[in-house]
Amino acid sequence: MTLVELKAAFAPDDVETVDDRLQEAGLTGWNVWEDVIARTAGLLGVFESEIAAMTAWAELVAACPELATAQPGLRALEEQEWRDRYKAHFKAWQFGRLHWVPVWERGTFHLPAGDEVLWLDPGLAFGTGNHETTRLCVERLVTWAGHADKGVRVLDAGCGSGILALSAAKLGFARVAGFDNDPEAVRVSDENAVLNGLAGAVEFYEGDLVSGLAGRQADFVMANILGHVLIAFAPQLVAAVAPGGTLVLSGILARENAEVCAAFQAVAPGWAVESRVMGEWSDVKLQRPN
Repeated sequence: MTLVELKAAFAPDDVETVDDRLQEAGLTGWNVWEDVIARTAGLLGVFESEIAAMTAWAELVAACPELATAQPGLRALEEQEWRDRYKAHFKAWQFGRLHWVPVWERGTFHLPAGDEVLWLDPGLAFGTGNHETTRLCVERLVTWAGHADKGVRVLDAGCGSGILALSAAKLGFARVAGFDNDPEAVRVSDENAVLNGLAGAVEFYEGDLVSGLAGRQADFVMANILGHVLIAFAPQLVAAVAPGGTLVLSGILARENAEVCAAFQAVAPGWAVESRVMGEWSDVKLQRPN
């Protein structure tokens, strides 16, 4: 499979602005870089075709006017070249008794007794858990799993690659579901379930934050999306939490945290609320009273 790499240089003074606009617009798949010594900066993305690359570039320029004069360059990139480059940056990591490990280390990785592992195969749609937003969620999940009844319900709203829902299954929860409004995400989630010997263990289905939550309640609900989207669908997310249950929200820029907290406290008065910050990102945890 041949992929397409798109690279574009821009003024180093615009790095922070471009990065912020990417995050606010929810444009994923781009990597912003800066060389402070050479005083250069740019961004890079990898796509399945030239059409997909230029479509993503048009969306990017619309969200980041600073890039209007930048000249994108395209280069064919063999999948193996991309995967080899990716291997240099993706390393196994752990929180509690759950490990997230590259699948190419399957033959050499030693799993401690009593621990669980989720094998990760990098792909254009597959997350590794290295991003702060995912780590914030999985740390909440692993901590909660230490004392929760494994028969309770877990729901991942906006499952993406399925990493959060599959982590819940690896932790022993038998009633896990995840949904996404992108059918490709649902397909990839099912593939990753097979990769980890979890075929059928998680119910993945297509849906948005209205249809996906309709008629469902869970004891632990995760939504790693974006701050403004979480606020817009706060009533639906709150309604999906069973009495005594927990709602974990991530994908929230640290500077947006107070706004997200206020929006959910207005919809769920009396719920216990706490939050954490990790780098530029934060989470919000809400506990529904019994």
